[in-house]
Amino acid sequence: MHGRTVLVIDDNAAIRTALEVLLSLEGAIVESADSPAAGLARVAVGDVDLVIQDMNFRREATSGQEGIDLFRALRRADPDLPVVLLTAWTSLETAVELVKAGAADYLAKPWDDHKLVAAVENLLELSESSREVSRLHGERRAHRSALRERFDLRGTVFASSAMERLIELACRVARADAPVLITGPNGAGKERIAEIVHYNSAVKSGPFVMVNCGALPQDLIEAELFGAEAGAYTGANKAREGRFEAADGGTLLLDEIGNLPLPGQMKLLRILETGKFERLGSSKTREVKVRVVSATNADLAAMIRGGTFREDLYYRLNVIELALPPLASRPDDVLPLAEAFAGGEVKLSAQARAALVAHVWPGNVRELKNAIQRASLFCRDGVIEPEDLGLAVRAPAPVRASVESELDRAAIEDAIARAKGVISQAAAELGLSRQALYRRMEKMGIES
Repeated sequence: MHGRTVLVIDDNAAIRTALEVLLSLEGAIVESADSPAAGLARVAVGDVDLVIQDMNFRREATSGQEGIDLFRALRRADPDLPVVLLTAWTSLETAVELVKAGAADYLAKPWDDHKLVAAVENLLELSESSREVSRLHGERRAHRSALRERFDLRGTVFASSAMERLIELACRVARADAPVLITGPNGAGKERIAEIVHYNSAVKSGPFVMVNCGALPQDLIEAELFGAEAGAYTGANKAREGRFEAADGGTLLLDEIGNLPLPGQMKLLRILETGKFERLGSSKTREVKVRVVSATNADLAAMIRGGTFREDLYYRLNVIELALPPLASRPDDVLPLAEAFAGGEVKLSAQARAALVAHVWPGNVRELKNAIQRASLFCRDGVIEPEDLGLAVRAPAPVRASVESELDRAAIEDAIARAKGVISQAAAELGLSRQALYRRMEKMGIES
């Protein structure tokens, strides 16, 4: 706690002095206030890392109401400021309720010096980590806002750092006149990344054309891409332009590029190198200016080794690669996407939100969108519950119901013993919030 500021708010001068001596020996900067008003005035100045407050400030007071009012005022002034309550037995129950409401911890008078020092050290460490996390979250929110203001993100919803980095890279390479290869699993949002590349490029005013090479019959892919003259194949009654001609002056997205047959790959390589091509069934050479973005979920390197994808085409397409991670590896995006798909017309219950975060999403963003759309139809009273989502339930690890509570109780009691009664420290060890630990202790009848 070296160099950290601890504010003691207590009307008893002896208590203020005792705490100042005790905590100063541990390296803390200890300040004191003899009334709630004085304490709040000091907190308003700033740079207070932790508060230790009394629950009663008049000699005749025993209800703890003054402490309750002070605690609530401190929470309004700084919701992240750790507050430790000093309480006599008459206000113990009140202190427990305040801990459930967000107080960092409570210590009964007379306190144990070791427990008090351990509690303060642990809370200062937790507070520093929490404030650092809050600072980083704030910086990320500011950075995302700056990205949205500077670039056209096509309404893309994201909160994860992985997507933030990918989108920023897509915006940076958008103005480069070079082919882009977007890799990633089906349903992860490769088409949206391609849109971002186009609408932030030098050809954003031109057409954006997409063709799914995996959705076309193999014998029609070349005609689809490069066009065909009348009679070039059965059913070709008139000449038609291909997608390259349609995308002239803009961007062409070749989705599922791994499905392009070898003859089409050869023609694609030529048009990437020269901008020239011939329609199917024609000897007339045409020329276009097209920014090519390709996308695939296939392992193109393995296809090269198997002889089904040209290596020279791969390196021509993969001048810049944007690797889109699956939704399972960016859980921070799940709830923002779910809320965006819900559109504000329905709400997600707390249980539904937990189920969404716990799901592994093998179908990625497409699966999430379908789940929310289905749940929006099936839910009652405008609130989506877990059963409305239709998600596969993973089997929980087998636990013997007869000993589960005993194991929980033993673990809690052991953690409290190791923490020498410091609840905040025991909670941190168990991975629980202080409020959650107090609720379990109360339910199980465990004395602190």
